Amino acid sequence: MDSLYLMSFSGLSHALGARLFSWEGKHDEGFTSVSIDSRAVCPGGLFVALRGETQDGHRYVDAAFRAGASGALVALSAMQDPALNLSSLAQKWDRVLVGVEDTLKAFQKAAAVYIRQFANLLRIGITGSTGKTTTKEITGAIISQEKAVVMNKGNLNSETGLPLSVFEVRSHHEVGIFEAGMNHKGEMADLAKILNPHIALITNIGTAHIGILGSRDNIAEEKKQIFSEFSGSNTALIPSSDDYRDFLAKDVKGRTVFYDRSSLPGLGATRDMGLLGTEITWEGEEFRFHLPGKFNLQNALSACALALELPVSGASIRRGLESVRPLFGRGEILKGRTTLIRDCYNSNPESIREVLDFCDSLEWQGRKIYVLSSMLEQGEVSEEAHAALGRRLVLSGADKIFLYGEETRHAAEVLEKEKVRFFHTCDMDELSRKLDNSIEGSDLVLLKGSRGCALEQLTDVLVGKNSIH
Repeated sequence: MDSLYLMSFSGLSHALGARLFSWEGKHDEGFTSVSIDSRAVCPGGLFVALRGETQDGHRYVDAAFRAGASGALVALSAMQDPALNLSSLAQKWDRVLVGVEDTLKAFQKAAAVYIRQFANLLRIGITGSTGKTTTKEITGAIISQEKAVVMNKGNLNSETGLPLSVFEVRSHHEVGIFEAGMNHKGEMADLAKILNPHIALITNIGTAHIGILGSRDNIAEEKKQIFSEFSGSNTALIPSSDDYRDFLAKDVKGRTVFYDRSSLPGLGATRDMGLLGTEITWEGEEFRFHLPGKFNLQNALSACALALELPVSGASIRRGLESVRPLFGRGEILKGRTTLIRDCYNSNPESIREVLDFCDSLEWQGRKIYVLSSMLEQGEVSEEAHAALGRRLVLSGADKIFLYGEETRHAAEVLEKEKVRFFHTCDMDELSRKLDNSIEGSDLVLLKGSRGCALEQLTDVLVGKNSIH
């Protein structure tokens, strides 16, 4: 596809079975980008008006047109609303309206239609309870050594994020690597309809979003839907050590690969180098993988399993793995006033266990200070999950423990019962002041918490504004 437009308005309307409202032949034109935020609209782009719990995108159609959007995907019901006056706005700005029953479903269908136009694009899907973003980034680093790659930016992996990411595909791309996340039942099946990956990998089945889906069984069922559009020629990659491996593989319409260390013929010895990462030998050559911890090594092995399916060379695997650096809030090592492990992008029982095991295993001359916030989206199991956190902290190598958030009270109760010293607060300013007065230059500090708790606010206090990565 070398057209100026991603799609024409007439082509979009036909694909969606939509009603097209245009003036002066505008239906023959098209759009060059897609946005669901009127503040991010680029001239010539398509604005998709989505309705959420608190916002209605139709209220921002005027702002989108003002910013240069050439058209808007809108709900037919909204066009009947005199308060919105969408038809008049389109006439005023000489823009196109594409009217549909449900803008989210239409947006997803449009993305599916769009990506199918790239017949030579190898589509890779990645999901799992933990590690999917890091695995995606590592996979991209490896495969991009040989191929032109397109990926989700950041963690745009949701029912709206994935369609936005799909519209980043261009004709020169050879491989699309897309992570798929979910936080409600049925979402993964919708994402699979958009992407229908040729190769799909599940990193693991854990308890992230268990408060929404109710059980690990339900989580496994939902994650498995990434294979739901397979037709026989597709490949499913499943971790051989996961206790849901047989369930995930059952009835998959395609080739199934159980991956682990033994399935990677080029992999030799690995040596844990603590905060410096892992020394890896691949096809007899040693190099350093810079992301620390066994969990990040597992993410790397997942990425290698994907890369070998293309395949790519051992040299590309080495170069790719060696080039990877930590993403924001995902195992970053910052040095300044203290040495900080900033791992505050997500938090669930599995990821906390992994990072505590890692920190406990480190040889460190100074003190170890663990700062942990609430694990969000744990639902009915939240109290027990946080009590279990408390029991794990009792056994940890921490010299000082700081807990933040209402849910961590259950961990605090366990620590108090076991006579382990700790500090608990629900006030970020109080936590910041307490840490400021407590830390020493030789300390190793762990920040671990859910994204919604925003523990990264403590970075300047812990390392200063001129930290070294």
